[in-house]
Amino acid sequence: MPKLARWGHIHAHAKLPTIGQTIDEAMEAIEKENNELKNVLPQVYGKANLDKAALGQLIDLISNTELQAENENSKDLFGRVYEYFLGEFANAEGKKGGQFYTPKAIVKLMVEMIEPYQGRVYDPACGSGGMFVMF
Repeated sequence: MPKLARWGHIHAHAKLPTIGQTIDEAMEAIEKENNELKNVLPQVYGKANLDKAALGQLIDLISNTELQAENENSKDLFGRVYEYFLGEFANAEGKKGGQFYTPKAIVKLMVEMIEPYQGRVYDPACGSGGMFVMF
């Protein structure tokens, strides 16, 4: 991963008004080093109509120590961020929006109880797939 595209570099620039440009440059650097990603990654974060302060706040939120510390052994930051926002959505919407969201602690307990370490698991209503990626 190019240094320009590493999270530490992006987070260090989160409070600058050029954060959108920094993200676009990161996307471009990733594409240059990975031919299969050529013209795939969005480079729209430097556009004038995007609120740079909100973008910086989002980067800070993703870099939140609670998210980082929650699963330090995991390298799946994207998965942790997804679970975080899904949980926040469920909490904000109450039963209407989050009625099918199962909190992570419950999913973890269920996975530990059924021990799906081999064979096949059939779950026709997998929702966000949290149980499939838990272990």
